Amino acid sequence: MSVLTALLDRSLDQMAEAAADVRLFDREAIRAASDVWDNNLFPLFWAASTSIAGERERRATAVLEWMASLGERRPLWMTEQAAIAGYDIEALLPPAKPHTPGRDYRGYVMAPQCRLTRQNVDELVPDYDLATASVRHLRVERAGTRLTAFLQLVTDRKFAVDEPAPPALLDVWLDDVTDIAFDLSHTRGVILDAGMREIGISLSPGGRLRAAGGEYRLDDRSWHLSTAGRRADAATPPRASRSGRPQRPPGGDLGPDAHAAAALLHHVMLELRSVRYAARADRVPVLKLCRAFSGAGEAILTAGSQRGTRRREAAFQDVIRTWAGQGGPDVTRWFAAALRERAGRPDLIETPRAPERTPPSLTDSSPSAGTPSQAALVMAAWTAPHTDYQTERPAASQLQFALPPHTHENTSAPWRLRTVGCTDPNSFHLHADAFQGPGPFAQTGKATAACSLDLHRGALFVAAENGWSASVS
Repeated sequence: MSVLTALLDRSLDQMAEAAADVRLFDREAIRAASDVWDNNLFPLFWAASTSIAGERERRATAVLEWMASLGERRPLWMTEQAAIAGYDIEALLPPAKPHTPGRDYRGYVMAPQCRLTRQNVDELVPDYDLATASVRHLRVERAGTRLTAFLQLVTDRKFAVDEPAPPALLDVWLDDVTDIAFDLSHTRGVILDAGMREIGISLSPGGRLRAAGGEYRLDDRSWHLSTAGRRADAATPPRASRSGRPQRPPGGDLGPDAHAAAALLHHVMLELRSVRYAARADRVPVLKLCRAFSGAGEAILTAGSQRGTRRREAAFQDVIRTWAGQGGPDVTRWFAAALRERAGRPDLIETPRAPERTPPSLTDSSPSAGTPSQAALVMAAWTAPHTDYQTERPAASQLQFALPPHTHENTSAPWRLRTVGCTDPNSFHLHADAFQGPGPFAQTGKATAACSLDLHRGALFVAAENGWSASVS
């Protein structure tokens, strides 16, 4: 049980670290840490909610085994984070099973996610024409002190398909990106060079991405007809009606107040996970929420182990009030609304009186006049015009900046995150120098009309005729 609660606290610590300085914002770390608790949080509360130590340990072991069954990478994360907290849990987890390609609902074998190696890239060549591939999406993003990238390519098949099929997409993830050069002339023709020490991607005529490593996956519903797909089909067993993993998480009924505490924390985890959508990342008060739940694992264990239902329920009420107190008035008002909507319990905490002018969100990102003279690039993305599920999508760009404190604030105040987007950009230029940290930043024109944004004297330059989704201020 101590391991289980330590994993919860480690998740909160990870998210706080990832958002501590938005100039080094790590959106993926926040998403991944919060995602762990989507279907593991109520089981944790169930495991903790008994005063019988042996029963508590049996429940917690069942929950840990369930957690470890949710994907290949989850056991690794659990082992790493438990070790940081001082626990060796390898003996508690079921042995890892070798990964094999799966089958979709039709029974067709699906393309696995693979490391970018020379051998794996060579296996793409007989089936897909990378030389004529085009870029549908590029995103380069900071992950703490490192850079990552996601590249989506539309590629022609070299094999026949037996029915009309959507375009084949090659999704490429790059770790530890070291070089970038991309603009709107670098969208067609791709060369993948997977060396021992570096991944190189050349985009005609002169675009490039360089990284220490990466992975790829084919998003192609016709992959089973390819040369590689036919080989995999011959070696992959038929789709089983039920997997070896339990269909439901372990658990049982909770008391009303324990349920309210679990529902509140679960709702907060979903809010934190919403940073997966870049447009929401600057609206989620990650640090405030993590601070509110500081020590949550130990608090849940202490409350759940109380003898007697009445004492246990009273303890969970105290836990909720402690979380509200640690979060501050803005967070408490938000908690009160969540408890009312998610648990039907508006009576558990007293809602502080709202200030005369309520901020539009829990974040401190309300715009003020004037574009700052400095900014740090956190994320830059471009998407080509395309058809998605029979819907025409225009070209688009999305940028995420860390901005200095407003001029009316203390200069020691933390930097803040701002996400802006535009459609049909007529210029998009991105160079690795754009991510070198805070640098000179300029806006030409008005955000509501023709406007361009320039960072690090042209290392990032994006221009749009139809304005931006928000001002950079």
